[in-house]
Amino acid sequence: MYQSPNQSYWQGRIDGTETTVLRWHQIINLLPMRGNLSPPKQHNAVAILGFCSDEGVRRNKGRVGAFHAPAVLRKVISNFPAQSQKANLTIYDAGDCVCIEQNLEQAQETLAEKVALLLQANYYPMLLGGGHEITFGHFQGVKKAFPQAKIGMINFDAHFDIRPVEAPTGASSGTGFWQIAQEEKDFNYLVLGIQENSNTQYLFDLAGKYGVEYVLGSSFNYDERPKVLQKIQNFINKVDIFYLTICLDVFAAPFAPGVSALAYNGIFPDKVFQDFFHYILASPKLKSMDIAELNPTLDIDNRTARLAASFIFEYVKSR
Repeated sequence: MYQSPNQSYWQGRIDGTETTVLRWHQIINLLPMRGNLSPPKQHNAVAILGFCSDEGVRRNKGRVGAFHAPAVLRKVISNFPAQSQKANLTIYDAGDCVCIEQNLEQAQETLAEKVALLLQANYYPMLLGGGHEITFGHFQGVKKAFPQAKIGMINFDAHFDIRPVEAPTGASSGTGFWQIAQEEKDFNYLVLGIQENSNTQYLFDLAGKYGVEYVLGSSFNYDERPKVLQKIQNFINKVDIFYLTICLDVFAAPFAPGVSALAYNGIFPDKVFQDFFHYILASPKLKSMDIAELNPTLDIDNRTARLAASFIFEYVKSR
């Protein structure tokens, strides 16, 4: 359920070989994960790891297609400038974890193993989903790498993704945080962008039961900006480390048409969102990040993929 990195994904424009004109596809380092990893020479090395799965979306009765997102995202980010007001940018492609024959649970275990290896070797993982079933494997990997840490999770999402696992369906793209809550006595979860029309009262009640902190999408405005920033800071203060996940269905449909659950009233990727996003990226407690729910088969002119790519660029630049 693991595939080594593929150089063929990394292609694009070539303006020369001088440092100032290099692009990501010219500097990418392949990092096959077939054994133990040696630490990178650079302290700020980012490792890109794909999670090719839409099995969780299928089980959640959504529109499948997210399986292909890691390949599409690699192609989109290949042309990014390698030097963006920051020297010594170092990026690795660590390959893909792949869900085969609908065996989501094994794929999540494989993902957890690879995430833990990257973190233990002092890489900053940048995970490319895939459905939001990426959450459970991602968390398990962080937990393996930092078993004694108080771990937080920040999620930009229109949904809580805290549905209980039910037989015979099993875990899905909507159950990840519930699964984590069953294993963690100290459950620390902040979700930003919740839509009231996308979550039943039952899910709000479950969120309350597990102490989930949340910010409604309607609070993404200048008047409430200081309050939300303080909420984010208060959350970061109470954990040792955290990871960030961005579910692309948090954004309004014109900006993110390529998702399973389209949001006509989602948030805008505007200055307010950017302020929240960059505030989170600036924290030294941030150890890894993932992008979830890109469905290239539903996208328009790579609009959603390019939006996701911009977040990847900012994460890499911030390390």
